[in-house]
Amino acid sequence: MLEGQLPENWDSDLPSYSPDDKGLATRKHSQICLGALGPNLPELIGGSADLTHSNYTDIKGETGSFQPHSPEKRYLHFGVREHAMAAVLNGIAYHNSGLIPYGGTFLVFADYMRGSMRLSALSELGVIYVLTHDSIGVGEDGPTHQPIETIPSLRAMPNMLVFRPGDGNETSGAYKLAIQNRKRPSALCLSRQGMPNQENTSIDKVALGGYVVSDCEGTPDLIFIGTGSELNLCIEASKEITSLGKKIRVVSMPCVELFEEQDESYKESVLPHSVKKRVVVEAAHSFGWHKYTGFDGICITMDRFGASAPGGECMKNFGFTVENVVNKTKEIL
Repeated sequence: MLEGQLPENWDSDLPSYSPDDKGLATRKHSQICLGALGPNLPELIGGSADLTHSNYTDIKGETGSFQPHSPEKRYLHFGVREHAMAAVLNGIAYHNSGLIPYGGTFLVFADYMRGSMRLSALSELGVIYVLTHDSIGVGEDGPTHQPIETIPSLRAMPNMLVFRPGDGNETSGAYKLAIQNRKRPSALCLSRQGMPNQENTSIDKVALGGYVVSDCEGTPDLIFIGTGSELNLCIEASKEITSLGKKIRVVSMPCVELFEEQDESYKESVLPHSVKKRVVVEAAHSFGWHKYTGFDGICITMDRFGASAPGGECMKNFGFTVENVVNKTKEIL
């Protein structure tokens, strides 16, 4: 640990999934990942800003918490103190003891700890931020708890890895990379609502940032780009558009930063310049996505504050449905 080396086979218990496996919220997949990593990584230490049972940041099998009478325990109760939590996590990382710190809260509350998150990135501290309730899908809590601009604002932060996994495989992949990157903090943006496990998602391909999950013969007429729970919308909409005789590719983009760091030939293989018609679907602000859509593509995104209603109703009301994605896509084909 003092040498900064990870144990052998530390990631061997990270789960992989097939479409036959039950779809879960990625916050739940996150909890499963922590449970898989905990026994193999005694240096993993963290907790939540008083949201353990919403963030699912507890490590399965662990009992007790870090307290004066139990200093050997590794679960930290930060209280409703997001900024202090992030500062503590930075302090643990600064100590160079080999401990790997993580902390959880709702994604929208990243604004409360942005200064410390920025220092994580600036100081090359591999803190892991577990940020759940990542969209308007959080439901009745309403606009105050529904992150809109949060994800693109975190993507704008240098040296921060922002992951928005689209299913269980991508969540496992995000954790693998977050643990490996000891000089880059990671923000794991995780859903409250469930989503199906996709056929061609991959733990290892998350390291590419973006990759093809559904393809056609020859050059596509249009490319869908999706993240998180909206990846499934892209895949389902692509099936309908394909049935109309169009050639469609679907790209999953769990980490924009890592995709940008790939070589030009790889990026061209995923998003060919010759394919001008592209549709980005993400339940967050469109800021930053126009680089990929250009003048001929569109963003089906969330460019206004949300509303107080059940999560499913919010998603439907603001156009995050297969029907709306298909209709908007037809307009540019």
